Amino acid sequence: MKDNNQELFPLVDEQGQVTGKATRGECHNGSHLLHPVVHLHVFNSRGEVYLQKRPEWKDIQPGKWDTAVGGHIDYSETPEEALSREVREELGIEAFTPELIGMYVFESKRERELIYVHKTTYDGPIRPSAEELDGGRFWTIEEIRQAIGGQVLTPNFESEFQRFFL
Repeated sequence: MKDNNQELFPLVDEQGQVTGKATRGECHNGSHLLHPVVHLHVFNSRGEVYLQKRPEWKDIQPGKWDTAVGGHIDYSETPEEALSREVREELGIEAFTPELIGMYVFESKRERELIYVHKTTYDGPIRPSAEELDGGRFWTIEEIRQAIGGQVLTPNFESEFQRFFL
């Protein structure tokens, strides 16, 4: 499997206002075109955090543990629509109550994203997509702390989790 480099993403300013559009390939080629993404941190009632394992075929951070749900907002889609779609596609969860925690700009060598950060508490069944993920599991906060800096977690997850939850 492989990401669709022709998929259209909106380009946005730092407040989330759409300013144009570009393909996934254009956004991930080092151009630093700002494009929006949704993230959902899934906590269970014990305070553990669900992380997904990124498959080896992903073009960004293959094989690393990452935020439970993360996905691009499609052109003409709202952040709320994208979040519901991504949660359904990646974890098979239909009903959840998201809370918007904040927004920030993340920049790496390959891309620049405006990330809408959400969290939810969820104790129901999770069915990770076999097509999009290499599985997932709940981690304790202590396990996450110990893994930070060890090349196990994505840098994006590490910085975001430290910013909003530690």
